[in-house]
Amino acid sequence: MIGIIGGTGLYELPGLVAQEWRRIDSPFGEPSDALLFGRLGEHQLVFLPRHGRGHRIPPHEIPFRANIDALKRAGATTVLSMSAVGSLRAELAPGTFVLVDQFIDRTLRGPKTFFGAGCVAHVSMAHPTCARVRGDLAAAGAAIGVPTVAGGTYVAMEGPQFSSAAESEMHRMLGCDVVGMTNMPEAKLAREAELCYATVAMVTDFDCWHPDHDHVVVEHVVKVLRENADHARALIAAAVPRLGAAPHPGEVCPHGCDRALDHAILTAPAARDPELVRRLAAVAGRVLRDAAS
Repeated sequence: MIGIIGGTGLYELPGLVAQEWRRIDSPFGEPSDALLFGRLGEHQLVFLPRHGRGHRIPPHEIPFRANIDALKRAGATTVLSMSAVGSLRAELAPGTFVLVDQFIDRTLRGPKTFFGAGCVAHVSMAHPTCARVRGDLAAAGAAIGVPTVAGGTYVAMEGPQFSSAAESEMHRMLGCDVVGMTNMPEAKLAREAELCYATVAMVTDFDCWHPDHDHVVVEHVVKVLRENADHARALIAAAVPRLGAAPHPGEVCPHGCDRALDHAILTAPAARDPELVRRLAAVAGRVLRDAAS
């Protein structure tokens, strides 16, 4: 099952059949919206509108834990995060898709983990996106002529306001390539949920560091976002057969995404909070069940 998080327009994929909107309950609250299940060829897809249909939810109020938990409960093993971003580099012009491999988290929102008192876990975020999925996306982009850049650092800011000029210059000094508001703590939670996660950062504008773009104009962002949607749909359609081909059922991610919790949980089984363990059934059930047995 391939999960896709993004805007409503992405779900209008030619050839997507057996479509069904379905609500998924989560012990971590209400997800942003119902999930759209469908099939593209022989591959099962599930879509989640990150901001809700009609873009009702601002970045700082997105129920990130419920969203990732719901996707895991729906059966997703791979998740594509389609995200609008601002560019911090002259060579990353609007319309470019960046396949992010690193993050800097400057958000203040919380909570940023499924775990807590009664079940403590520490996962590695050294390599926060799945190299296998990034490779499949790069190959798909090259095959259909969608401009993609392999690798880049995404700095997540709180929002909902755009950057000040000083913040924009600071992000450039930190070595960041794009700036957005939605992929943290999303990527951290996807790692805790042992999902193969990748971000397609779709550049809509130069951030306000640029001398010809000294402030972000929402109307311009929306215009480019709509233009990007066509490329995004084409990229998803081209990538799905590659993503669905490997790993096969019973195989494992060659980069260990599906085993991120193998040595992460520190709380002894006898000391674990039964209620928190119950809530973690979808996210961490694999390792919690093994410990219980």
